[in-house]
Parts: sequence; structure tokens; C-alpha cells
Amino acid sequence: MKRIAVYPGTFDPVTNGHVDLVERSLRLFDKVLVAIAANPKKEPLFSLKERIDMFRKAIGRRSNVSIEGFDCLLVDYMKEKKAVGLIRGLRAVSDFEYEMQMALMNRRLDSDIETVFLMPSEEYSFITSTIVKEAASYGGDVSSLVPAVTVRELKRKYRTGKHCTVRA
Repeated sequence: MKRIAVYPGTFDPVTNGHVDLVERSLRLFDKVLVAIAANPKKEPLFSLKERIDMFRKAIGRRSNVSIEGFDCLLVDYMKEKKAVGLIRGLRAVSDFEYEMQMALMNRRLDSDIETVFLMPSEEYSFITSTIVKEAASYGGDVSSLVPAVTVRELKRKYRTGKHCTVRA
């Protein structure tokens, strides 16, 4: 029986830190399902389809990684996929409290689900999709923080880019 893990998130957009966690997850699980949340409450910059396409291009073709959208309770999605592990990334101590609360809630909803916390490589430990979007919106070079496909898509979204205005 294959050990399947789900790596859920909004991934708006996918970063090198996200890709790094998928690769780390594959050391522990036979298959990783990247579950991209529709999450309209967050008002994502990219549509669900765009986020799925970006992640697929960032990962490339791998038989042991699937990427799809979902819009339901995470534990229900995991049951449907017969997943046994839930992957969550921890960049800093500040992430831990929220992630622990979510892990305990998921365990309350389904005691068979185990949450596995992974730390990204040190070089990616400060990257968030929010920081990437903000830098890109001002024309900042984020090419060392995100896959090439994300750079292209950010440039498409922020064609004009914001410019620095100094006010006295």
C-alpha cells in the first residue's frame, strides 16, 4: 500500500519554498498530492486554474506527484484520496502556533490523519507568496525566489509595475 500525503495550500503563487517541501515530502511518502485550495476568501491574484498550471510547470512531470484544486473540508479530501499524511511547512516559530491549531483541529475531525511539519531549506525559510507578490508588483527581481514559470506569470500580472514615488 502506498503512503500518500497531501500538501495543501493556496500557492498564490508557487515559490521555490513550496517546491522544496514537495521534494522533501517525497523522501517520506510514496506519493504527494498538492491540493490547491480555491480559497476565494483570500482573494488570490491568480485563478485556481492558473495556480494549478504554474505548480505543474514548476514541478515537471513526476509520476509520484499530483496537483489538483479542491474546495471542501481538507479531511474529507484526504479520506477521498486515501491519504495518511498532511504536509505543512514551518518557516519560523511564528508559523508554529497557527499550524499546531490546524493540526489539532484536523486530528479532532479525523484521528487517522497525521500532520508532518517540514522546514524548508534555509535559503527559502523567509519566502512567502505575499512577499513575492509585493516585490514583483514594484518590479523587484524575484527570480531567485520562485520558479521561472512564476516569474513569467508575475510579469504578466504586473505588466506596468509600480514605480517609486518620493514625497516631501
